[in-house]
Amino acid sequence: MPETGTVTEDKVLFHLKMRGSATAAQIAERLDISPQAVRERLDRLSGEDLVTFVDEHRGAGRPKRVWRLSDAAWARFPDTHAELAVGLIDAVRDLLGDAALDRLIARRERQSESRYRDALKDIAPLADRVAELARQRDIEGYMAECSEQPDGSFLLVENHCPICAAARRCQNFCRAEQDIFARVLGPDCRIERVEHLLQGARRCAYRITPL
Repeated sequence: MPETGTVTEDKVLFHLKMRGSATAAQIAERLDISPQAVRERLDRLSGEDLVTFVDEHRGAGRPKRVWRLSDAAWARFPDTHAELAVGLIDAVRDLLGDAALDRLIARRERQSESRYRDALKDIAPLADRVAELARQRDIEGYMAECSEQPDGSFLLVENHCPICAAARRCQNFCRAEQDIFARVLGPDCRIERVEHLLQGARRCAYRITPL
């Protein structure tokens, strides 16, 4: 039996953050420990109000207990300078107006696009460009990853938003991400956002289809 003492509650939380809702058996398989060890950790996390569960009926037999992160668990993952960011947004809006805030956001967008262009400029295959864009977003704290889909498209997933508090206060902070991604990836693909954190999804996800 694999050693169970090396898997902490944080690893279970990280799995639920990255992969979404799961049963104890699914988490155990991913982390290579026993389901019982996972259940013990989930019980402790539940006692701290960091995870919740629902019992789902999946065909015949007993319902499956499916675990997910609670709202409180989000505080365990970094939202970059959340309080400071929200305070600055409010200050700029109050002192200088919405137009000034829009100019600030536009400047941030230009800086991001320039950085991505520099990172992707010498990369030819689309798969490698998508992988590098995911790497850049991961460096920025988005817990990003990409994968090729059976239909030949690519899925760029951001499992975390390090500016979530700022984006919730001013949704213009993420208004141009899809357009920026499209410009830096080039004209040989189409990109669409298929999941959006601010619209209730657990993550943001983009489908990138070769043309």
